[in-house]
Amino acid sequence: MFDIDAVRNDFPILTRRVHGHPLVYFDNAATTHKPKQVIEAITDYYDRFNSNVHRGVHSLSGEATDAYEGARARIGHWFGVEDTGEVILLRGATEALNLVANIIAPELSAGDVILVGESEHHANIVPWQQLSQRIGVQVIPIPVSDAGTLDFDAARSLTQTHPVKVIAAGHVSNAIGSVNPIEDFISLAREIGAYSVIDGAQAAPHLRVDVKHLDADFYALSAHKCCGPTGIGVLFGRRALLEAMPPWQGGGDMIDRVSFSGTTYNTLPWKFEAGTPNIADTIAFAKALDYLESIDFAAALDHEASIHSHLIEAMQARPHIQILGHPDQWVSVCSFNVEGAHPTDVGTLLDQLGVAVRTGHHCAMPTMEHFGLPGTCRASLAFYNTHDEVDQFLQALDRVTGMLTDS
Repeated sequence: MFDIDAVRNDFPILTRRVHGHPLVYFDNAATTHKPKQVIEAITDYYDRFNSNVHRGVHSLSGEATDAYEGARARIGHWFGVEDTGEVILLRGATEALNLVANIIAPELSAGDVILVGESEHHANIVPWQQLSQRIGVQVIPIPVSDAGTLDFDAARSLTQTHPVKVIAAGHVSNAIGSVNPIEDFISLAREIGAYSVIDGAQAAPHLRVDVKHLDADFYALSAHKCCGPTGIGVLFGRRALLEAMPPWQGGGDMIDRVSFSGTTYNTLPWKFEAGTPNIADTIAFAKALDYLESIDFAAALDHEASIHSHLIEAMQARPHIQILGHPDQWVSVCSFNVEGAHPTDVGTLLDQLGVAVRTGHHCAMPTMEHFGLPGTCRASLAFYNTHDEVDQFLQALDRVTGMLTDS
């Protein structure tokens, strides 16, 4: 049985009060909170063995290197990747996606087509548009259905009429919570000889992601959506591709030998890790994954699915509420508007009642344009949220809705 009370005791911030009310934190798609085990791991690094990694011969550097590289192996293992050369540690999913766009660029020519999901986070749109400006590739959106899911049949049709070289898609939409048929997109890319690039930032906290099983060419995610620290993320890539492609940034660990007669690059994974890494937060990310395992992550996801269903059913039954999308498979998110009210007004009033939701376009402007909206309110859950918190949110929303619709 999932012990929600014990879990909540591990998250110090959940005891906060906001404007005199108990905090109801429904902004987990933006970032999750951190258990004390993660916070303590960061402090422990700086207290006991703060040092740079890899090249030091003194004890502290050796300890830091062992902890850092041990964390790399732990992160890879959690996501089904045992080859640590395929685990590239970066600042987040955004840097990972930018890295992929830049190392793929030499393989592309003017007129080549990149298919990008219409419901993508901007981090999986803008780097491809920058390539379009630099080398003349075409960026064509994969349409999103009214249900909120990327249209695979439309994507397949586009590959039959365009020279598609990259398919870039999000595993889970951050604006809607829809789970896209990502295995189909990966298979389609392989079938036509294109690269598959998957943004897994929203999937990793809400699904048991096995990157090796999915078998995408590139899969990116961030730690801070998985109860880890901000400023650390991972790019998983096929070893053969990573070995063949040039590095993106220069300096620090990515070099083997530098001289003015020529420079040679380090082996994987360090070839793509220029500069001093985020050591403490990488170690803490591994601790976050240890924590998820310790609480029975499968049971945690079952609990989260239960409260998400409770939230969606209650929202669908409310007048004056419009929910964005209704996919067959969705996780965590309920993106909604109150009839006749601006999302910012709704979010501001909810905050006064202790409820934290996100408002705006959620870094997914094309999604909002598709639905003809300036933005939405987004309530997004995590496994440490409760049925009671959903009810508190609903009571607060009813009060806000009454105020706004009466006026």
